Amino acid sequence: MSFQEVQRLLHLMNVEMDQEYAFQLFQAADASQSDTLEGEEFIEFYKALTKRAEVQELFENFSADGQKLTLLEFVDFLCEEQKEGDRASDLALELIDRYEPSDSGKLRHVLSMDGFLNYLCSKDGDIFNPLCLPIYQDMTHPLNHYYISSSHNTYLVGDQLCGQSSVEGYIRALKRGCRCVEVDIWDGPSGEPVVYHGYTLTSRILFKEVVATVAQYAFQTSDYPVILSLENHCSWEQQEIIAHHLTEILGEQLLSTTLDGLLPTQLPSPEELRKKILVKGKKLGTLEEDLEEEEEEEVEQEAELETESQFESDMQELSPCRKDKKKKSKPILCPSLSVLVVYTKIVPFHSFTHSRENYRFYELSSFSETKAKSLIKEAGNEFVQHNSWQLSRVYPSGLRTDSSNYNPQEFWNAGCQMVAMNVQTAGLEMDIYDGLFRQNGGCGYVLKPDFLCDAQSFFHPDRPISPFRPQTLLIQVISGQQFPKADKTKEASIVDPLVRVEIFGVRPDTIRQQTTYVENNGFNPYWGQTLCFQVLVPELALLRFVVMDYKWKSRNDFVGQYTLPWTCMQQGYRHIHLLSKDGTSLHPASLFVHVCMLDGVKEVDS
Repeated sequence: MSFQEVQRLLHLMNVEMDQEYAFQLFQAADASQSDTLEGEEFIEFYKALTKRAEVQELFENFSADGQKLTLLEFVDFLCEEQKEGDRASDLALELIDRYEPSDSGKLRHVLSMDGFLNYLCSKDGDIFNPLCLPIYQDMTHPLNHYYISSSHNTYLVGDQLCGQSSVEGYIRALKRGCRCVEVDIWDGPSGEPVVYHGYTLTSRILFKEVVATVAQYAFQTSDYPVILSLENHCSWEQQEIIAHHLTEILGEQLLSTTLDGLLPTQLPSPEELRKKILVKGKKLGTLEEDLEEEEEEEVEQEAELETESQFESDMQELSPCRKDKKKKSKPILCPSLSVLVVYTKIVPFHSFTHSRENYRFYELSSFSETKAKSLIKEAGNEFVQHNSWQLSRVYPSGLRTDSSNYNPQEFWNAGCQMVAMNVQTAGLEMDIYDGLFRQNGGCGYVLKPDFLCDAQSFFHPDRPISPFRPQTLLIQVISGQQFPKADKTKEASIVDPLVRVEIFGVRPDTIRQQTTYVENNGFNPYWGQTLCFQVLVPELALLRFVVMDYKWKSRNDFVGQYTLPWTCMQQGYRHIHLLSKDGTSLHPASLFVHVCMLDGVKEVDS
């Protein structure tokens, strides 16, 4: 490879390097002095190119001879910088054994520069605490104590008006850990119910195909319960078909009665409901009536008589001879479908007082994003208390015909469990969503903070006050590595990267800061800039790191991002491995940062 070819390669790698410096590296690697690089020569050139001066400096700060870190020196680093505490000694031995490339180094319990860099770039050196990656939370609390990963109009893979309906929507949602999926069911031809977005031009799929897909994929990513949120618009006859398909296709997976046949006093836990599918929908009567065998038959018979008579009168209303029809007919609920709703009965919301006085813990209400925002503003503390004992579902406004999303954080702050998202639409809002559910094994359930599970909680999401323990966060953005080009169509374009750090939480905590941009270097830019944040309720905060390509004439271009919960963040020198707009890995693109958390709100000298 000639020097001209090397220069072109550097351009393709997003590197704008001083020509004289590049030629010095080229000559140093050209051991054969043939004016070309071959085999091992190119490897030496690449090593010189990717040398991490900032990591070398850090290594030498703790190494007495600048060649290696002894066991004690590495323990000092883990204690002082990485805040590993009492486990530092045992951890140092594990990490040397895991990341030191030389066998002699492992035997002598020392870490070379290569081993040190291997550690910093590994999952142990990641900003996301590896202890939060598997299921680490207590899964025996009642369902209402968890945030539940939820999808809106799951069958759609495009927009809300003309988009395609497909079982692929359910496959994608369930594979990414969604535990509540939505099914809009309407009367279909040939007696088979269909799923689509009513009164729109979206395509239609058979309900039985949706149920079969859910049965196949429900527990591939997570063993914890799936909630089928049914929007039932069907006639009596096709509701019976719905009940038949649910019972026959789901079989043992379907939860059709309480776990022990007894009347519960609270919702069961995700652990108790492992591998179970729950039906969320309307219900005739109450769970108590279902569980009283003698009364159950009477209730069903009465319901049948009432609903049959209602059905006849409704049919008369729909008759063409009724020219003066003013009222729209109400759908009639079929008992065989009603009985499949156990712990998730839908009820209309009137007020928090009405819910407290009239509803039971297994009943839940749905709120449009507009209604939920209004309730948070008017009665935020009451909403928090309501969500401590009853499930709530929030769904996007009907005006979001493009399948755009809201920021879910505002509703999580009030303790809303099922904040439904258009998961097919990538962007900031889904980054935040994926950031929360990245923890706890990606199982789709994340335990809410204690103050959102307390029926007597004083917490108000818009006006948080003590006893919350505020923290100060210092993030030094040090360097970046191998960013992709924002515009891959332009071979000559080089990224001018800047880093923006965003915090999402309660309103006073939601803030963003950014570094300056580095000109013409997407390969190994260096910033060394420190950003300071003060956070009142860290338990609810998420951090989003975004790399942007600076444009002075137009809006900055997105390069990559990574979002994680505050409670899952590791201190010290850490790498952040960037993701694309749709959440896929941009390996080897990463940021190198130093994270320091201090208790209390502190004035920090820059």
